[in-house]
Amino acid sequence: MASLLRPRHAHEHGKVTFVELFFDLVFVFAVTQLSHRLLQHLDVKGALETGLLLLATWWVWVFTAWVTNWLDPERTPVRLLLFVLMLAGLVYSTALPEAFGAAAPAFALAYVAMQVGRSLFMLWALRGGASPGNLRNFQRITLWLASAGLLWIAGALVEAARPWFWLAALAVEYAGPATGFRTPGLGRSTVEDWTVEGAHLAERCGLFVIIALGESILVTGATFGAQGWSGTAIGAFLVAFVGSVALWWIYFDTGAERGSRRIAADATPGRLARVAYTYCHLPIIAGIIVGAAADELLQAHPLGHAEPAVTACLLGGPALFLVGNILFKGAVAGRLPLSHLVGLALLAILAFLAGDLAPLWLGGAATAVLLLVAGWETCSLRRGATVEGGGGV
Repeated sequence: MASLLRPRHAHEHGKVTFVELFFDLVFVFAVTQLSHRLLQHLDVKGALETGLLLLATWWVWVFTAWVTNWLDPERTPVRLLLFVLMLAGLVYSTALPEAFGAAAPAFALAYVAMQVGRSLFMLWALRGGASPGNLRNFQRITLWLASAGLLWIAGALVEAARPWFWLAALAVEYAGPATGFRTPGLGRSTVEDWTVEGAHLAERCGLFVIIALGESILVTGATFGAQGWSGTAIGAFLVAFVGSVALWWIYFDTGAERGSRRIAADATPGRLARVAYTYCHLPIIAGIIVGAAADELLQAHPLGHAEPAVTACLLGGPALFLVGNILFKGAVAGRLPLSHLVGLALLAILAFLAGDLAPLWLGGAATAVLLLVAGWETCSLRRGATVEGGGGV
């Protein structure tokens, strides 16, 4: 049988295929489910549970992105794999709202099926000896994911200890790449084994950021459509929309392209892919999802006293997003962006003033901070400034 691996050509960027974009549609639904779940459980317990589900959602997506970086989606067996993963992903996404309740078995089984099944497919695809290092790599990965899968299933069956089993499962899975999937008798993987096509992975992660931002746009439009055309409603609508634009600008104006160039030129792209994309993008996605929930809260109740949960969303979403970009851009450029650090400091100041501000004014102030960060970074880079540590922004 011909190889199922992507053909690699020097000086060519592996394109993102239509079937990969089709697969991502499942995660449009997943992101929507997470945002709505947060709104329906707007307390500490609900936020922690939604955070755990986000960790799982990101992990199953990014592992698939790694696999399709190696596999050729134009081959029929690979396409069929993605369609099967989509079906499991729909079950997974449908179960998200009640994942800690009645839908726990469906959620856990769908998740484990995606993680373990995809890795077993990779072992089958690599069996011809075309990439012996990666074959051994996926032997380790499969054992790690299968071990975590036992914890996911145990959590689905034992309601009282469910969060602890699932936290343990996530700890196992998230520790895997950081430890090289060290396995007794099989050793550990090295970044040289992870021969990724960097620009492709960078584009895939950028597209997931677009998916998450799409939820903000949908929430903003749908909520505004349900409101009257009052001055307050229009003001809240503009604050939410401009905030989404600022998030896009901070990530895509310079950071995404710089990251793509950096990983494409890196001698060991697997190392940068593991840090900058596998791990550092998680708080970026979390910030956008929390921000989408904040947009709906802002538009639904723009005036009056800002409740603590509303304040946490209005400021926590931008803060998480900036933290993620600080980590991502720090990994790519080797230095932390001063503009983002100042933005975090300003959000912290707003947290102290939040008790005296209505949601509309607090949301407007948070959006102004994001606009400041976006404008500062853009202007600094375009005039070639070196305002931080020999070149930070």
